[in-house]
Amino acid sequence: MTKIPMTTPLVEMDGDEMTRIIWQMIKDELICPYVDLKTEYYDLGLEHRNATDDKVTFDSAEATKRLGVAVKCATITPNAARMDEYDLKQMWKSPNGTIRALLDGTVFRTPITVAGIEPCVRNWTKPITIARHAYGDVYKNTELRVPGPGTVELVYTAADGTETRELVQKFDGPGIAQGMHNLDASIESFARSCFEYALDVKQDIWFATKDTISKKYDHRFKDVFQEIYDAEYAERFEAAGIEYFYTLIDDAVARVMKADGGFIWACKNYDGDVMSDMVSSAFGSLAMMTSVLVSPTGVYEYEAAHGTVQRHYYKHLEGKETSTNSVATIFAWTGALRKRGELDGLDDLVAFANRLEKATLDTIEAGEMTGDLARITTLPNPVTLSTRDFILAIAKRLEA
Repeated sequence: MTKIPMTTPLVEMDGDEMTRIIWQMIKDELICPYVDLKTEYYDLGLEHRNATDDKVTFDSAEATKRLGVAVKCATITPNAARMDEYDLKQMWKSPNGTIRALLDGTVFRTPITVAGIEPCVRNWTKPITIARHAYGDVYKNTELRVPGPGTVELVYTAADGTETRELVQKFDGPGIAQGMHNLDASIESFARSCFEYALDVKQDIWFATKDTISKKYDHRFKDVFQEIYDAEYAERFEAAGIEYFYTLIDDAVARVMKADGGFIWACKNYDGDVMSDMVSSAFGSLAMMTSVLVSPTGVYEYEAAHGTVQRHYYKHLEGKETSTNSVATIFAWTGALRKRGELDGLDDLVAFANRLEKATLDTIEAGEMTGDLARITTLPNPVTLSTRDFILAIAKRLEA
């Protein structure tokens, strides 16, 4: 059989633990039999990151800038236990965080919907995509435990030495305080990534903050989005037949619960962190969630939204059978292949990505699925398959 050709390589970022095992299975059984796969390979497994002093992570991000499309396996962000387990030189930072910062990107997470896995919110008939601004706010805060009576102030010292002071609170006794920040440049990149992605997928985009209460901090987000939309995107949105909609975050939550879906919901960092978990859980499973990092310059990096499935990996090392859901990792590959095909004008590659996704969903709808889905499906008498057998069942449908 003649394989589908590629002209430009994907950046391939390998990962850790059970997802690394699944990664190779997907390539061997679902992609390489049909596609003359071209990738520029980077091993982001924790052992190799440690051996290269994490240089490999930076190299993979630079390659993504150069080639435009990447696909990434789930990776370990080490804690103290991992320091001992892997004999690490230091507690290396999250690869996702490093890549996100280098690409100046925004993460878009979308549920993968399939018959038999029904959303908890009955009126959600179409996926809701969460766009999270993954910079600043409480995640880069400075905190202070106030031991007793005194004054806490925000102080800005300009380059010329002049000071601006704002009273935070006069404390009569013990308490707590924190300072947060964001950057206009980061907010602008967030806005452009959101607007570009909305045009790419042809969906409305909602944005929400609490600007009525946070009249400077949150209001700055609102203003930047509106200024960029009016200056750069209003005409393009009108031509595409899509809408940009701003509202308060509490109003957005109320509207989302009554909506039918099919839109992008852009959120500040903390809001996006919370709402992405709510949406993924309500739609069924984090293992049924796509994740794509999009830069304002149109660079794409696809990955699964979940972690490395550590518990299943340890079972695998013991020779025990696992039933690990590979759907999100499969869709990371299909997303990257589709985007590569779109950018390079390769219709056959785009069509293959669509066929592989359909074969995956058809397998589940036929009642063949991994254990996590079998426990929540509304389909009668589901068959629980092992990690490999599920991928082989998809391969059988893909071949047919």
